[in-house]
Amino acid sequence: MHPQLRTLAPARGRAASRLGYVMFLSRWIQAPLYFGLIAAQVVYVWRFMAELVHLVELGFTGHPPETTVMLIVLGLVDVVMISNLLIMVIVGGYETFVSRLRIEGHPDQPQWLSHVNANVLKVKLAMAIIGISSIHLLQIFINAARPAVTDRELLWKTLIHLTFILSAVALALIDRIMQSSRDRAEQSAGPAGASSSRVSAA
Repeated sequence: MHPQLRTLAPARGRAASRLGYVMFLSRWIQAPLYFGLIAAQVVYVWRFMAELVHLVELGFTGHPPETTVMLIVLGLVDVVMISNLLIMVIVGGYETFVSRLRIEGHPDQPQWLSHVNANVLKVKLAMAIIGISSIHLLQIFINAARPAVTDRELLWKTLIHLTFILSAVALALIDRIMQSSRDRAEQSAGPAGASSSRVSAA
């Protein structure tokens, strides 16, 4: 090999390594997005406390209808479920796409975080969205007697909710198919790897 080519090859390797490291560092661009979601979480906590104070005042100072109390409680549950969704996106997304949280062995580590990946996170988010949609649909059914709620609105909300369910089922099936194919690939590669290691040892 020509001496100049010998000197150019390591230089190109170092340049490619630096470029790859810069691209790897670009994952930190997403960090402000997750901090913004933390701020949204604070807003939801404030909204929950305001609704809770309103419910307590309404319950102890007056005689509100049962449907009114039920709607306020469902609103509180809705806020909690959206907050749980935010937590999954913040913690799981940061762990998957930005950086390790390094909380292994911590007593408060969420159980689902130990096996989280992009596919698991998508399925969990889909299930959380179904729960939120169920709360909204129940609120609409409670208000169905009011003139403001039309049959067309009920129909479309129900169809949208069913679409969320079908999407979650499809995501779960795709994840199971991909997992089974990975398991079959690992099982087929296992004996071949073992035989090749025995041949090399011989």
